[in-house]
Parts: sequence; C-alpha cells; structure tokens
Amino acid sequence: MLSEELPRIISTKLPGKKAAEVIAKRKQYVPKGVACVYPVVIDKAQGAIIQDPDGNRFLDWVGGVGVLNVGHAHPQVVAAIKKQSEKYLHGMFNIVTHSGYVDLAEKLAMLAPVKKVESGAAKVFFANSGAEVNENAVKIAKAFTKRSNIIVFSGAFHGRTLLTMTMTSKKAYAKDVGPLANGVFRADFPYYYRLPKGIAQKDALDYYLTRIKKVFEECAPADQIAAMVVEPVQGEGGFIPAPLEWIKAVRKICDENGILLIADEVQSGFGRTGRLFASEYWKEAGFAPDILTTAKSIADGLPLGAVIACKEIMDSVPIGVIGGTFGGNAVACAAGLQVLKIIKEENLIARSQKIGQRCLATFKEWQTKYPIIGDVRGLGSMVGIEFVKDPQTKAPATDFVKQLIQVCVRKGLILENAGVYGNVIRFLAPLVTTDEQLTVGFSILEESIQELSSKTAVFN
Repeated sequence: MLSEELPRIISTKLPGKKAAEVIAKRKQYVPKGVACVYPVVIDKAQGAIIQDPDGNRFLDWVGGVGVLNVGHAHPQVVAAIKKQSEKYLHGMFNIVTHSGYVDLAEKLAMLAPVKKVESGAAKVFFANSGAEVNENAVKIAKAFTKRSNIIVFSGAFHGRTLLTMTMTSKKAYAKDVGPLANGVFRADFPYYYRLPKGIAQKDALDYYLTRIKKVFEECAPADQIAAMVVEPVQGEGGFIPAPLEWIKAVRKICDENGILLIADEVQSGFGRTGRLFASEYWKEAGFAPDILTTAKSIADGLPLGAVIACKEIMDSVPIGVIGGTFGGNAVACAAGLQVLKIIKEENLIARSQKIGQRCLATFKEWQTKYPIIGDVRGLGSMVGIEFVKDPQTKAPATDFVKQLIQVCVRKGLILENAGVYGNVIRFLAPLVTTDEQLTVGFSILEESIQELSSKTAVFN
C-alpha cells in the first residue's frame, strides 16, 4: 500500500519529465499569484505519501496545510464519498433538508468546547472554507452584540476575503487590493520568544494585556467591540500557542465588557493539537470560547467549514444574513461524518499526542546541537521550529529556511514555512503517518540542516 511506503526519488532531477510538463502548463494557464515553490505534481496519494507521475514518492509534512489529518484518500472517506454521490450530490440547504448536514451539525454541537449561555445547546452553520466561516463568525458576533468592531492580533491569519484579509496581520496578502474593511483593530499577540526590547519575561503578560487596553483607548471603546478573534495556536504567524494565562485574562476582559471570544480553529482543529479542538484546553481551564470556527481537516480535503456557538448567539442572526449555495454540501458532510468516526476508531487524538511528543523531543535535542535553531514550540502535533542567524540577536534565518525546504523536497520530504519572517518550519504531517515514516522524515530534515548549517556564512 502506498500509505506504508517511504519517500523515494528516482528522477535524476526534479521535477521529472512528466511532472515538468504539468508545471509548464500550470505556468501558462494559472495566474502567478497562485504561487508554488515545490517541484511536485501529485498523481496519487495515500496516508502521508504523495507519488508524482514519474514515480517519485514524497513524505508529506504539510498535509494540504493542515487539511489531511486523517491522511490522503483515507479508504473509509473515499467509500463514504462514493456512497453519498450515488444518492445525490447536492441540495441547497435553504431549499431542501438533508440528513448529512443535520447529523454532522449534531455531532459538532456536542463535541465543540464552546461556552453555553442558557439553553445548554449549541448550533452549527456550514460554509465552504476557513475564510468563509471566519467572516460569518464575525457577522454572527455583530448580530448578537449589536456592535460593529472587532479586535484581532499580530501574526494572525484568518483568510483572504475582504474582511478576513483585513483581519489577517501579514499585509503581503493584501498587496494592491485596498482599501480594506473598517472596524478591525489589532493588538499584539503574546509571542514570548520575541518580546519587545526592554520587556522582561515576568512582565510579558501585563505588557500584552496593556496592548489590548490600548485598542480600547485609541481605536474603539470596549462597549463598541463585538468580538476578539484568537487562534489557539497561530498558524501562519509561526505556530505560536496562545499562553493559557493570557487566554484566561482575555476571557475575563471579554466577560467584563460584553465582548465575544472567537476561537479560529481552522488549522488547529480535528486532533491536530492533541485534542479534537485546541480550545478544549481553554475549556478544561475554565474559559471556553463563545464561538468556534473550523475547516481544513473537517472533511479530509473536501470544501467544508463550520461556525459553532450556543443557541442564543446563533439564533440572534436575522434570516438571510448567513447562508450560501454550497455550504454544507451533501458529499462534504458525508466525508465530515466519516472523519469523526476515523478519529475515534483509530484513536488519532492519542496518536497526535504521541507524534507531538516525539517531534518536540527530537527538535529540542537538535536545538542543543544546532545554534541556528532558536526556538521549538507547539501543542500536540502542531509543532514549529524557528530558525535564527544568531541565538542572541534572534535575527530571522529566512533564506536558510527557504533553502532548507528546497533541499528537503529534493530528498523526498515536503515541508512548509511560516512566521512573520518566514523563518519557521511547521509540522503538519497527517496523524496516520507511520513511526517508520517519521524516523525517515527526521533523518532527511536533520541531514539537510547539517548540510546547510555548514554553509551558514552564506546566510549571515
């Protein structure tokens, strides 16, 4: 089975002949704005292995950027898709009710760690993507609070629609397409590894809470803020877990001022962090979010996303304000129901914890050997390695990471960067990755770090 195989490069150079033809056609017909730096064409894939049309096999540590937690083409998901497609492909949920939408909504309503208000019940709305559910979560928060502004954070990524690219911190994603949306204000996310000069670790929490209060003073008063939107683990921002002490304080600020707390779990959901949702850690500590958004791994590659909140919040939205033609598509919902079964039956929550423990132990060991590794951090199997030119100055080793990705892919390991400076390698391997595949992946990555570290002067 392909899912049990190891990476293998047989072409004398990448891309191989057949893959090169596809990539050449891509350049001819697809806008260059849809960029890709990898010499990889996917011909078939299973588990954590991608095979290209030339027969090269790659170990996938990106997983569609967190989409494939149960692996490429999981046989049970494929079977569920086939079964549903033979009955019907689509029925717009505003027109006809289909049981897949209702059943998946029921399961997520019971599983999501959102704060309940009065009824003790949660409700679920489906859309097609992470950007769509984040945008709808903000609409729902505004409808419930009757307020027009939100607070987001430095390093955040929430999508590329008009509203969500405004919410997204990195403005390279909004180049030349302004003006952006109004009513979006930004505070500093607690990036403890890169505290501002002069701020001691013991004062970090107070500093970051002060930055939120500055928004109230300089942008909009607290009673005009509908919601704060937080990633439990920042994805594009560099795989930075939100400190629990900070979340606890943010929850208190929200409660004192009638502000909703939205957890953006588009990338961190469905087992990635050692819980079904990362905000389960928040709930266990006593401060659950009001609204949760999720997408990516919800349906193993089919377009689907969900907004989850208590009945009182969800039912505050006027008829017609939320909805969409394809949201909660029947085939995608069938895949989503199967994904939940697989996570439970294959014990992938525990597997995520085990993979994460192994990653953290391995990467932290490397940190003691290679000065170019400045920080290792994560939650569950959502782990990041931050590379720096110097451990004292912490100057980002951006070019090193760019070259590291290219060296690794030519050895059969697909990696992706992240972080404000693009100097973080993020680990998003499918949770079905085998122990042997992990071992080989670690070997390729460390060998490549050693190879490039010997040329460090090139990057300094």
